[in-house]
Amino acid sequence: MGWMPAQGRLAAGLLVNLAASICIVFLNKWLYVRLGFPNLSLTLVHFAITWLGLYLCQALGAFAPKSLQPSQVLPLALSFCGFVVFTNLSLQSNTIGTYQLAKAMTTPVIVVIQSLAYGKTFPLRIKLTLVPITLGVFLNSYYDVKFNVLGMAFATLGVLVTSLYQVWVGAKQHELQVNSMQLLYYQAPMSSAMLLFIIPFFEPVFGEGGIFGPWTLSAVIMVLLSGIIAFMVNLSIYWIIGNTSPVTYNMFGHFKFCITLLGGCLLFKDPLSVNQGLGILCTLLGILAYTHFKLSEQESNKSKLVQRP
Repeated sequence: MGWMPAQGRLAAGLLVNLAASICIVFLNKWLYVRLGFPNLSLTLVHFAITWLGLYLCQALGAFAPKSLQPSQVLPLALSFCGFVVFTNLSLQSNTIGTYQLAKAMTTPVIVVIQSLAYGKTFPLRIKLTLVPITLGVFLNSYYDVKFNVLGMAFATLGVLVTSLYQVWVGAKQHELQVNSMQLLYYQAPMSSAMLLFIIPFFEPVFGEGGIFGPWTLSAVIMVLLSGIIAFMVNLSIYWIIGNTSPVTYNMFGHFKFCITLLGGCLLFKDPLSVNQGLGILCTLLGILAYTHFKLSEQESNKSKLVQRP
């Protein structure tokens, strides 16, 4: 019975990530649509709670902060700020299905950025998987009855900035010899300060619709809960990656993708046409093929390292 505690911890970690990842999408959508909570202000709350959570984690010894210069983290903090803001604006303006599928375009855009800016090469089979992903996103967007130009503009900006951020994170982690939590520990407060300065120019601060407006107690609780769940998503991702194989994490991610799309149709009555369904299926097949080829490539590289004398 010695395997039970480890199995139990793994199951608990996966369940926490599943619940948190799905809840954060639906809860944020509810705050935007039903309560009209300002977008940038909600992002600021998320950043502040993430930093407080990381401060508590380092105080408990979960990780050791590493001394970094603000200038080293500034580009990341700006892109971190941009990708969360534009992603949330996309969620606010689009159906959950379109929001989820637009995020899938991050993979093709990262491949393009790494190929053009960093001279990285990818096998033909990897490039070919980007075709069904892109086609599926186009089909879903074209046949979305709630399609709007502003929503797609936010989704496009979100994908571009998110892709840049993910590429820079990988480069900075290697350059500065830090892990994700150590980097986020510096990014979160810096991004919070940026938003604190920007918010008054775009959203009311006091009065109706402002972050310090006359919100009900239930609205305040939901906003704080949204921030706590956002932190739990980040923390559980790091835990799962550290305690499972890449296969487990990626397959689990595809399961969350499907559940979130289904939940959008059921909870928010997002209409879904047959053509949109084909688009979703096309994108999902592309993601599965991409994951399969990338994992095969990683296993092949590991085998070569093991066989090397």
